[in-house]
Parts: sequence; C-alpha cells; structure tokens
Amino acid sequence: MPTKPASRIELIPPYLFARIDKKKEEVRKKGMDLVDFGIGDPDIPTPANIIAKMKEAIDDPKNHRYPSYEGMPEFRQAAAAWYKRRFNVDLDAATEAVTLIGSKEGIAHMPWAYAQAGDVVLVPSPGYPVYRIATMFAGATPYIMPLKEENGFLPKYEDIPEEVLKKTKILFINYPNNPTGACADDSFYIKTLEMAKRYDILVCHDAAYSEIAYEGYRPKSILEFDRGKEHCVEFHSLSKTYCMTGWRIGFAVGNAQAIYNLGKLKTNIDSGAFQAIQYAGIEAMAGDQSSVAELNKRLEKRRDMIVEGFSSAFGIKVQKPRATYYIWAKVPGGLTSSDFCEKLIEETGIVVTPGSGFGDEGEGYFRISITIGEEKIAEAIKRLKSFKL
Repeated sequence: MPTKPASRIELIPPYLFARIDKKKEEVRKKGMDLVDFGIGDPDIPTPANIIAKMKEAIDDPKNHRYPSYEGMPEFRQAAAAWYKRRFNVDLDAATEAVTLIGSKEGIAHMPWAYAQAGDVVLVPSPGYPVYRIATMFAGATPYIMPLKEENGFLPKYEDIPEEVLKKTKILFINYPNNPTGACADDSFYIKTLEMAKRYDILVCHDAAYSEIAYEGYRPKSILEFDRGKEHCVEFHSLSKTYCMTGWRIGFAVGNAQAIYNLGKLKTNIDSGAFQAIQYAGIEAMAGDQSSVAELNKRLEKRRDMIVEGFSSAFGIKVQKPRATYYIWAKVPGGLTSSDFCEKLIEETGIVVTPGSGFGDEGEGYFRISITIGEEKIAEAIKRLKSFKL
C-alpha cells in the first residue's frame, strides 16, 4: 500500500478548526451543555411541501435509476423560471443551466474546467475555503484578494497587479458574503464586469445566500448586469433558502460555454443528482414560497438577539448584517481568533468560529451563525454576562 499521498493532498492546509473541535469534546466530557454557533446549518426543518414531494418521488421506480448527468430538464426549467421571477433574468434551461450535487460541488469543479499550471484564480479572503483549495488542486495559483472592513469587505481590484490580471482565468466572488455578511451594491457588479471584459476573466459568483436577507433588502444577481451572459456563471444552492443542507441539491446558471464545460467535467466524475431530490427541488422553487419569508423573519429576530447580547457582553460594536446566516465580529481583548474561541468554549460552552479559519485576512474576527433557536441564544447571552476576558 502506498504510504505517501499525492502532492495535491499535501496542499490541503491543516484543519484550522481541529483545536476548536478538541475543546468542544473536552467541554462535553465535563458535562457542560454546548451552545453551538459554529456551523451555518439551519435548525429549522425543510418545508412540509418539499418533504411531501420527496416522499412521493422516492416511491416511483423511475427515480431509482441513473439520473441525467446535467440534471432533469424539468429541474433546469424550474431553475430558469425561478430566475425569471426573482431577478427578471432570461435563461435557456437547456444550455445555460446545470444541476449540481450542492453548489459546493460545482464551485470546486470550475477551476478544473478552466485553470491549470501558469493560470491565476482570484480568491477572496476571508472566504469560503473551497475557492482556494479547488484552485490548488487544479494546479493553478490562487491570488488572494483581501476583504477589508474599511472597504465594506469588497475586494479592491485596483490593487491587483496588471501581470496577475493578465494570467487570471477565474474570479470568485460571494455576495451576500460568507463569512462577513457583507453585501455588494450595483457599482461593485459593474466594476467587476468591466474588469472581466478587459482581461477575459470568467466571473464565478457564489450566490448561496441571495434569499436570506432582512428588513426588505433584496440582493441582486450578477446576471442582472451581464444580460448577455458573456462573462459570468452564478452558483445557487437550495440548502440555505429552503433549509435543505443535507439534501445536496443546487445549480449553476449563466454563460453557455462555461455551463457546457462544467457539465462535461461532471459527466466524467459523477452520475448526477438523485432524481427524487430533483423533484423535491422543483417543488421548492416552483411551490409555495411563504416558508422563505417566515425563515427570514425568524432569523432576523435571532440576529437582533445575538447582536444585542454580544455587544453588551464585550462592549464592542457588532454590526447587523443585511443578509446571510452570519454575524462577523471583532475579537475583543487583543486575543487571536483561535485563542478567543477556545477560551469562550472552555469558560462558557459557547462555540463560535475563529475568523482565521477563512483565511489569514480573517484573523482578529470571529463568526457567529444564527442557526440555533431563541432559547439557546438566550442561554448563551446569560452565560456571556459572567465571561471575563
């Protein structure tokens, strides 16, 4: 048996949350109940109409066989219709949409389709770790775009050297943003497209949180600005919008050639999404949408509770995000992200995520996921009152 793994495996950085997981286990063994704000996994059940459709579809033998690689035409048509209703963007379901086994899968595969040794992929930091890891696996070079608070956690394209832009094949952006909760305005998307046109860059927009928004805010699709779909692909997941994280269903839409190449790659890697789940996904997008409004209402209440509780405990200003499941806050007391998170777990049993886990530029921050119930949040706030830095 080979003892040494492939070099691409060695490119994966150490698991940055390992220390936190160890502390969680230690606290559990002491009998302390954890209040876990760590992962962006909604505790609210999948809407009943989606579950009912899944039960119906799973009983049909036709859905027990191999699905189509690119996804059922009906699912892609439902995605296109959802885009038309939500963003007034027209899509050809046959050529400008592909079904994904969760948007993470498509995001991870895109660098394999477009980047290789000598190419550059622009990667935000702090950001979803998959952007950087997938780039390295493809043999390309990730160029880190720092997301700074003073710039609204938007990348400053003007700081990227010309020689880097000339080698760039892909730009990853993600708004509303994980982990910062930041949102992008129209001028940012316009500026992004101007750069993409000038340097012939494929823009990959991770829009997983476009429907998780508060106080009437409606995030936009980059395809509202790239109407000809010349430079952009957008990734969507049903996970966050419909509380379907475990179902693993999403889609990518946009530039037909990029969708074709992603689909071609998938054909040789996976066998498509389980067809019964695609039927459930159709119900999610085409059925009653009242669950989305109700979800956002509940999350907004949780957001407000957490912001008030953490702000009063630490005496720091915790910004209210306009979208996403996340609150991004500065670490108090001059501690590192990891040290603060460990201390918080040890002394209170409260779990938050160190910002350094999302890239070097996340150091000095921590992320709170608003994915636990009000009772647990109230308990966390009670514990915070006795926490000493």
